[in-house]
Amino acid sequence: MSDTDATTANRVVQRGLWFEEFVDGTVYEHRPGRTVTEADNVLFTTLTMNTQALHLDAAWSAQQPGFGGQRLINSMFTFSTIVGLSVSQLTQGTLVANLGFSEVAFPAPLFAGDTLYAETECVSKRESKSRPGEGVVNLVHIGRNQDGVVVARAARATLVRKRPEGV
Repeated sequence: MSDTDATTANRVVQRGLWFEEFVDGTVYEHRPGRTVTEADNVLFTTLTMNTQALHLDAAWSAQQPGFGGQRLINSMFTFSTIVGLSVSQLTQGTLVANLGFSEVAFPAPLFAGDTLYAETECVSKRESKSRPGEGVVNLVHIGRNQDGVVVARAARATLVRKRPEGV
């Protein structure tokens, strides 16, 4: 059995959507969410060499106006997590490449203890002009906290495989 087979005789192999399965205007909700911890923030921030005190220094952050004295979750962690939450449902094994991200925004902060939920809208798709068997799918990822507040948004262009014949 190939790993591209979605189902065969009482077996289901998890995979993302083939190009043909994406539907313009559909919002895919990715569950479960991810409760973010202080350890996540410190590890990601130090792994990526981001020395911003707003992520690392609790004493300094407590003296700053605007965020209730809390350290902010690194926005790149938030960004990575909303994309990551979409993988198993949308692109696992079907994505060829990320073509780019645009319109990345963080309209509200995320803090340790918040739960991050993601959803993705398919805004458009087209067959690739240069790569037969593949198509370009344009997505918008949105991250919300447990109160429904949008904490991140990013437009993404992807190259996705078409369903192989016989699958």
